[in-house]
Amino acid sequence: MKRTRTIIMGAAGRDFHNFNTVFRDNEHYEVVAFTATQIPNIDGRKYPAELAGALYPEGIPILPENNLEGLIKDLAVEEVVFSYSDVPYEYVMHASALVNASGANFRLLGTHATQIKSTKPLISVCAVRTGSGKSQTSRRVAEVLQNLGYKVAAIRHPMPYGNLVEQKVQRYATLDDLEKYECTIEEREEYEPHIETGVIIYAGVDYEAILREAEKEADVILWDGGNNDFSFYQSDMLIVVTDPHRAGHELRYYPAEVNMRLADVFIINKVDTASPEAIDVIRQSIAKVNPNAAIIEASSPIFVEDPAAIRGKRVLAIDEGPTITHGDLPYDFGYFAAKRYGAKEIVDPRPFAVGDLKATFEKFPHLGHVLPSMGYGEKQIRDLEQTIENADVDLVVIGSPIDLTRVMKINKPTQRVWYKLQEIGSPTLDDLILAKLGRKTA
Repeated sequence: MKRTRTIIMGAAGRDFHNFNTVFRDNEHYEVVAFTATQIPNIDGRKYPAELAGALYPEGIPILPENNLEGLIKDLAVEEVVFSYSDVPYEYVMHASALVNASGANFRLLGTHATQIKSTKPLISVCAVRTGSGKSQTSRRVAEVLQNLGYKVAAIRHPMPYGNLVEQKVQRYATLDDLEKYECTIEEREEYEPHIETGVIIYAGVDYEAILREAEKEADVILWDGGNNDFSFYQSDMLIVVTDPHRAGHELRYYPAEVNMRLADVFIINKVDTASPEAIDVIRQSIAKVNPNAAIIEASSPIFVEDPAAIRGKRVLAIDEGPTITHGDLPYDFGYFAAKRYGAKEIVDPRPFAVGDLKATFEKFPHLGHVLPSMGYGEKQIRDLEQTIENADVDLVVIGSPIDLTRVMKINKPTQRVWYKLQEIGSPTLDDLILAKLGRKTA
């Protein structure tokens, strides 16, 4: 049987899941390479034989996407599968044009081929852009489920930046587990807040194996999605978070519109800081593609330890890396807290940046008001630490959802920012989840 020679374009997440669900052990295809982008330092590895199955005894190379045209030619590739998220439609079609002009077919995989069915009730939380407020929504859903008497296991969208074999199935129940698995800052930002509220987290590479482990100890599974990807699992309830600060993106980014069309519940977040006109754009988009879904309006109020400590200070504001880099937001909660509580000046971090942080500012020129909490590896963590140390400021306001002092030394006074989802009016998540699942009975 002639096998179709295939490349999977990815970013160490959806690409591996698409391989596992569609291509692994599939004798109709030969995946000759993954390509990598978006995330630093994830190319140059292999998808290992231990995970790739019997058809790939040598594993599968992971190569830079910027050589895609050459790879198609050199490897005689017949099909390219686009497998990452949070990119505008124009970006996807440029990729398609390059692939088609190189002679190969361009393919996007859908829900039927890639979504796995759970034996337990499963609620998915997805979003239309990185930084919409999905993480605090996931935490709020977990809180509602716990209040209804359910034991919750959250399964987080993949971030396998280390040893892929060791990361096949990961379980996080305590903060010590973050050290055990040598988590990056990006992983900690997603896992630590759940752990602090008593929710067990699963993540890794093989999402069917992950699901089966989570089902052993949970009453309800919570998919905590990443970027604006659609869920890896069939959902009994799909909650999609929208962002009026980027109104219109919900129908112009891939695969945001997939989530828009599948949603059972929409969260229109940030209504306290967005304009009425932007909120109306979101409502028009919902009415256009999914008018029967429930809509909840919400805000994400912020809190700091000591607001008076910020007033009159020259401040370095730190915000979550993915949100303000490929999420395209110029600033987030750290900046907002510094402004709200009267900072004298929010200092431009760029003159103090070193190493990978300097390169990040060059790659994302819309930044300048805040320092992204980049930490995809030990070098980036140390570069972040040095950049903070270099900064000529009185105070550091930390808008990352984790305690950065657990992973680095900060030689200046700090104020940490907390934020949570707060529904406004009705219905609420309590109302909708209770109606769907009821209370747990003995």
